[in-house]
Amino acid sequence: MTPVPWRDPALPAAARVDDLLSRMTPEEKAAQLYGVWVGADTGGDGVAPHQHDMTSDYDWDELITLGLGQITRSYGTAPVDPDLGARALARAQRRIAAAGRFGVPAIAHEECLAGFTAWQATAYPVPLAWGASFDPELVEEMARHIGHDLRAAGVHQGLAPVLDVVRDPRWGRVEETIGEDPYLVGTVGAAYVRGLESAGVVATLKHFAGYAASAGARNLAPVRAGVRELADITLPPFEMALREGGARSVMAAYTETDGVPASADPGLLTRLLREEWGFTGTVVSDYFGIGFLQTLHRVAGTPAEAAHAALLAGVDVELPTLKCYGAPLLEAVRAGEVPQELVDRAARRVLLQKCELGLLDEDWSPEPAAPLDLDSAGNRAVARRLAEESVVLLDNPDGLLPLSPDTRIAVVGPRAADALAMLGCYSFPSHVLAHHPGVPTGIDVPTVLEALRAELPDAKVTFAQGCDTSAPGTAGFEEAVARTAEADVCVAVLGDRAGLFGRGTSGEGCDVTDLDLPGVQGELLDALVATGVPVVLVLLTGRPYALGRWQGRLGAVVQAFFPGEEGGPAVAGVLSGRVNPSGRLPVSVPRLPGGQPWTYLQPPLGLAGEVSNLDPTPLYAFGHGRSYTTFAWEDFTGGDAPARLATDGSYDVSLTVRNTGDRAGAEVVQLYLHDPVASVTRPDVRLIGYRRVGLAPGAAARVTFRFHADLAAFTDRTGVRVVEPGDLELRLAASSTDVRHTARLTLTGPTRTPGTDRRLRCGTEVSGVEAAGAEAAGAE
Repeated sequence: MTPVPWRDPALPAAARVDDLLSRMTPEEKAAQLYGVWVGADTGGDGVAPHQHDMTSDYDWDELITLGLGQITRSYGTAPVDPDLGARALARAQRRIAAAGRFGVPAIAHEECLAGFTAWQATAYPVPLAWGASFDPELVEEMARHIGHDLRAAGVHQGLAPVLDVVRDPRWGRVEETIGEDPYLVGTVGAAYVRGLESAGVVATLKHFAGYAASAGARNLAPVRAGVRELADITLPPFEMALREGGARSVMAAYTETDGVPASADPGLLTRLLREEWGFTGTVVSDYFGIGFLQTLHRVAGTPAEAAHAALLAGVDVELPTLKCYGAPLLEAVRAGEVPQELVDRAARRVLLQKCELGLLDEDWSPEPAAPLDLDSAGNRAVARRLAEESVVLLDNPDGLLPLSPDTRIAVVGPRAADALAMLGCYSFPSHVLAHHPGVPTGIDVPTVLEALRAELPDAKVTFAQGCDTSAPGTAGFEEAVARTAEADVCVAVLGDRAGLFGRGTSGEGCDVTDLDLPGVQGELLDALVATGVPVVLVLLTGRPYALGRWQGRLGAVVQAFFPGEEGGPAVAGVLSGRVNPSGRLPVSVPRLPGGQPWTYLQPPLGLAGEVSNLDPTPLYAFGHGRSYTTFAWEDFTGGDAPARLATDGSYDVSLTVRNTGDRAGAEVVQLYLHDPVASVTRPDVRLIGYRRVGLAPGAAARVTFRFHADLAAFTDRTGVRVVEPGDLELRLAASSTDVRHTARLTLTGPTRTPGTDRRLRCGTEVSGVEAAGAEAAGAE
């Protein structure tokens, strides 16, 4: 028997969807445009502010007779055993399919920022740690693991990655970003997308666009970025993740730029995203973002007006509920206030995605793989590798690290013995379990104290908390100082507590006024240093903090950005020397807590100078990180005389990296561009390439960067991206300030306007007889 056209897998997806749409009523089409948050709490704030305001009352059995677009966070709302959750989700999908005329199930989505946000699922390092690894291939592998777990659990769409570029480190969501450089964010973010999509899960890029540039670092504050900042810093990671990663969904940002909310901006969501970039997937709202057009932005007077504005702009799906795209939209369509064509356009996009996912096929089944193991040994191994690669050794001036195996160690600090010190705000324990006191974490998360005792069994390790993470009170200082005075070395473990909307010191809605360490932790560190015992500062944070106050006073400084469930052993491995640190800073570490906001991407007037008494120069620069071995950068080929190439030409620079120490290690070779003179002001330097290279003692590898003139493009005064003729410098460096070699170029010919097919990435290659076994990350 020949199936109806929309059920026929032999037909093109577009033909199947067109046939299905022709059979659907306006009500059934609209039902594909919203999600339902089954576990939402309508009686209080729940997980997010305004949740109770934006969650509609509805009759589930009646609602699903029309079909349903999405199911919101069936795992990520409350602690549920994964196998029970999978069976419950499958049961819900069967009911949805049975209730509607067409038997089309919903797309189930979940958060997966640092792992599947579900009880008992692996908590990986946060995205800022991915950036610190400078290892896109490992991030892609992690995302593949996350994607397989999501699909096994019946989930189709993941709300990640975050591709916002840090503009002000006081912003609470810095931990969710990959860093302060668009090239790093784009290359690592695209790798995450590839991994998730390779598992058959729809990756959702967020937050499109400008969210991280909010004024004063306040969550959801207006964005005051100019057109060039948006074009050259904010947008490139999204373009790279779409072109190179293949992301099939984009989430509209909460914020407004120059008076226009992203969710009501057709220039952003339709003209740029679809017409210029060629995006064909779905645009989803951030949670309650369409309703916020009425309640927070006040550019709509009713939910129906908000729905009209969002549909017109290009938002296809309202998440997480049906506040606007439900009854208000239908009534407006019937009244002729919203064109049916807008509903049809969005419904077509949603159904095309469902077709790609197999949800229109007759043999579709919601039954999950059983049993589910969301924290497998393979997951934990990847989490450990990424945690180890992401730890940054900021300083070790006198070689205090690695610690002696039989030394006396005083471990001090509020983050030393707390498992949550490892986890970011979108990990399940931090994000959800705060609302469920008494429920166990569900995964094993060794603390730094536990891990260090296991790592150095012959050491005498004592512990004192010293103070709370954020609360005032110095009563614990006395014990902390006493333990330190008895020891050979003090390991001070300080940092953040992840949370949501003011319930933490880092995380969504946990913005700060300055970059002092939270609470009285700075005063505790002063007291420990005053003992005269060498102090190793270990930071477990979601953002960089100002450390200039202790410059020259510490024995060593180790930075880890919420390194996940395996972060304790990773940090302990660096302290013991089992792990040779190879992380590099994805954000600058400031000298002073004021004088912000500041990132390294500054034009001349953003740098230190005589025009101001405030010096914004960081204490540790973007890309900085030390090792327990040494590397020589030899045989540079760039030439002394400037090379000439056309504005559409290419040029190779290469060098040999040799491990000159006595232990294996990884070097991160970074390529920066300096444009001395341009028609608009340009960042003094910006990253355009990098390569992570692992080498055994004495081994060497040849690293080549294939620069193309497209990488020098920028947005000119008319808003057009151009490559201008003139002089350039390519700087091979160990950080944005540690330049080892420079190649001078002169671009010749006319100013060129590269198209949307322009080169976004600098090709790299590792070669040479001694390169065998070298880690090679960041390659095309």
